[in-house]
Amino acid sequence: MLAARPQTPAVTLTPEVVEAGSPELIRVNAPETTTLEGQWLGQKLAFFWSHDRKAWYALAGVDVEGAVGASSLRIMETLNGASGGTIDLSRSIEIHEAHYPTGTLTVAPKFVAPNPKELARIKKEMALKEKVFARSAPQPLWSGDFRAPVHAEPTDSFGTRRTFNGQLASVHKGMDFRAPPGTLVRAGNSGVVVLARRLYYEGNCVVIDHGLGLFTLSMHLSRIGVHEGQRVRVGQRIGLSGATGRVTGPHLHWAVRWQNAYLDPAKLLQMDLSAVR
Repeated sequence: MLAARPQTPAVTLTPEVVEAGSPELIRVNAPETTTLEGQWLGQKLAFFWSHDRKAWYALAGVDVEGAVGASSLRIMETLNGASGGTIDLSRSIEIHEAHYPTGTLTVAPKFVAPNPKELARIKKEMALKEKVFARSAPQPLWSGDFRAPVHAEPTDSFGTRRTFNGQLASVHKGMDFRAPPGTLVRAGNSGVVVLARRLYYEGNCVVIDHGLGLFTLSMHLSRIGVHEGQRVRVGQRIGLSGATGRVTGPHLHWAVRWQNAYLDPAKLLQMDLSAVR
């Protein structure tokens, strides 16, 4: 049975203008007693009841290389109790193109043309990362606003189209901080460490699962200070910055991933999540 749609706007997104690479906070004005199911951009949405007990929320986002144009946000609200019925809260979301710069970098030749042994290692590590990202806590592990992982100046590097040694083109899917070697690197929010080891491209890398498909990645560390399976709290030390892996110099690369999408960390840091969880 399809119930009547509410008179007040039931679904809102923040930021309101959705761009490629943008994290989005989806709010649904519905009673705590209802059940919500949703899907967007081929990914299932997981809703949780807010800290201020006023609405349902889901954190989601559009990949930096995601398609622009109209998209369908599907949300169904099931009314529990005697009234029963279902309310369709679906709506169309326009995804706008984000304009990112281009850049050229020079790195060690092995990071552009790996030898057979290195290629075998890269393939093995790709399988490991797929396994890590395939599983996430079924509830949000983060609480409150996300914080920058270091006290250092960030660069406007997210989304940059890069050419390495004139051969390899890629999109920069994280935020770089000009952090001298040995700078303390901290957890951007609470969660569980699901990867803490040295990788070929990423160097010493720490991945934190924040629940419901949301991860943060800290790369190129000189030292790892946590272990896989360890619970961490916001601001907790997880390592020291460095210049390991594919780099042109010392810095911290910090990335945000939701499901299969890489999102702009700067926009996540600007979100006010204090009343959400």
